[in-house]
Amino acid sequence: MKIQTLLALTALAVAPAFAQLAAPNAAGVAFGHVHLNASDVDTQVKFWALVGGNIVQREKITMAQFPGGYILIRKQDYKGGSVGSTINHFGLYVRDFAPAVAKWKAAGLKWEPVNNPTVGQGFLTGPDDVRIEIYENKSLPTPMAIHHIHLFVSDPLEAQKWYVQNFGATPGKRGMFDTANVPGAEITLAKSEPQAPTKGRSVDHMGFEVKNIDAFVAKLKAARIKTDADIRNSANAAGLRIVYVTDPWGTEIEITEGLSTPAQVASR
Repeated sequence: MKIQTLLALTALAVAPAFAQLAAPNAAGVAFGHVHLNASDVDTQVKFWALVGGNIVQREKITMAQFPGGYILIRKQDYKGGSVGSTINHFGLYVRDFAPAVAKWKAAGLKWEPVNNPTVGQGFLTGPDDVRIEIYENKSLPTPMAIHHIHLFVSDPLEAQKWYVQNFGATPGKRGMFDTANVPGAEITLAKSEPQAPTKGRSVDHMGFEVKNIDAFVAKLKAARIKTDADIRNSANAAGLRIVYVTDPWGTEIEITEGLSTPAQVASR
């Protein structure tokens, strides 16, 4: 499958609205991305283009761009979908809910409605069993945006505290759920029996973009949080520095500096 010229021109036309991650919080942190392991990259690209993402390519990195963050896609075998792992699903806001749902259903995307009398809500299931929650937000200034990453953890309040202490998140509540909010996304915390770690699943990890990765990682290490290795330059994009940590519930987290550098519209 190749992205058609019309799709590329459309993506180019809307690129300025998608171009930046959110401004970081006082700890220097903003939401960055969700990273997918894909059995077929082109299938994921086609899906995310139909959903409404702006498909961009930064050197070796393929991603669907939404206000607030990116969906990064790589060819990689995986050992299960998102359900059953700590990242059960992630969520997007959509401004024009009914037309969007009608478009997705007409395109043959798998749609699961939620009976919510106050707001449009439902789930898409993407390729590789990636579960995506959709919420209506009529006040959204853009057609779509990143909304939340939904973690299933044994102790939501402890998880909330961990993200507040280590990523400068703001504690909150949405309905029945405790939340830890960073610019660009809400980390939603549901109480659950222990889930499988995310690493190696179709939703492999989530990522935070930081202002000064060296200083930020030094603070994590002072709090006795281990990194997977030393901070390193990404092999996939110049100017991108990365390191990984894992939260106490098995969620792998990529910490990046330089992810929001402008990318090129994809022409796969």
